[in-house]
Amino acid sequence: MNILVINCGSSSLKYQLIDMNGETVLCKGLVERIGIEGSRVKHNTTGKDKVVIEESLANHKDAISLVLDTLVDEEHGAIKSMEEIDAVGHRVVHGGESFSSSVIIDDEVMKVLYECIELAPLHNPPNIMGIEACRELMPSTPMVAVFDTAFHQTMEPDNYIYPLPYEFYEKYRIRRYGFHGTSHKYVSLRAAELLNRDIKDLNIVTCHLGNGSSVCAVEGGKSTDTSMGFTPLEGLAMGTRSGDLDPAIIPYIMDKENITFDEVNELLNKKSGVLGISGISSDFRDLEIAMENGDKRAKLALDVFVNRVKKYVGAYVATMCGIDALVFTAGIGENSSYIRRKICEGLECLNIRIDAELNNIRGEEAQLNRDLTSTAIFVIPTNEELMIARDTLGLVSK
Repeated sequence: MNILVINCGSSSLKYQLIDMNGETVLCKGLVERIGIEGSRVKHNTTGKDKVVIEESLANHKDAISLVLDTLVDEEHGAIKSMEEIDAVGHRVVHGGESFSSSVIIDDEVMKVLYECIELAPLHNPPNIMGIEACRELMPSTPMVAVFDTAFHQTMEPDNYIYPLPYEFYEKYRIRRYGFHGTSHKYVSLRAAELLNRDIKDLNIVTCHLGNGSSVCAVEGGKSTDTSMGFTPLEGLAMGTRSGDLDPAIIPYIMDKENITFDEVNELLNKKSGVLGISGISSDFRDLEIAMENGDKRAKLALDVFVNRVKKYVGAYVATMCGIDALVFTAGIGENSSYIRRKICEGLECLNIRIDAELNNIRGEEAQLNRDLTSTAIFVIPTNEELMIARDTLGLVSK
């Protein structure tokens, strides 16, 4: 069965076509600058040269249409006809409380997705546009929605309810939702495979560390707590997001700086985090270079980030009463040996002992501890597309 995985952003679209007989990627690509001058698709079919196709794309329907044409192109394509696409799996950021797992998309599901827009106004609309475009262009092909929030729907109320008047939860569903769920699910399952143990018997802390970062407690294969909350702003200090802070800071800044809510919201989401502390960059690679050149604020920004991750790891080990594996994934987690080492330093009391030599890797799946009696430490490159394809296969096969 061939499954097309679609991940729509506001002006971009990532895709992969996966043959689930062996989970082989037939082709993948990226559509950029949708609705903007200079739009194009970068396409790579396995075994063929990469190609860049420049074409004016007014909207996501145009982008999906170009992708489908490219998939069946005689020279660059991976399949001969659209009939070889058996199903489409769509990444959707927010499913609210309505979806605790992936679902086959029908009109009722679409209605609920629209209702969830207010919970993710920047992310859900382009996700929905991608789904609608595919449904129009491929009306007979089954579609599945896979939610970033669904994996965390196993959290208990004492972990997702905020200490606000309960009526706000009842009226507006203000609660912790968590994000990066597809990534946390994939790498925790993969860690269990690497340990050759049943995930139901394991306590795993997964660290999805990128420009947006989150930590997750995975107990017996289920998410029991996670650092992101009602929005992706809560939790760790990130590339440009502030993460946890005293709520009283917000009206204080608004008063002192004489700025509006929209302005302070942009400040917290786009001008804070390690960018705000360092004044240099939101890219951790830039900060590591600056730190090595003696920049104290760059070092401080990295120290704050590391400290926040440590706190969450320690808290989750305590609440799960033990840890069997610590997993690093995403851009920083997969590539920064410095960040991984600094996070693990000082956690020896939790039986977490990283090996400096084994840690000297980038972007590879590896175990980072020689002492196999201590907590297993893994780097596992995330594969959200494969996780989406697996969920899609499971649903359409039924």
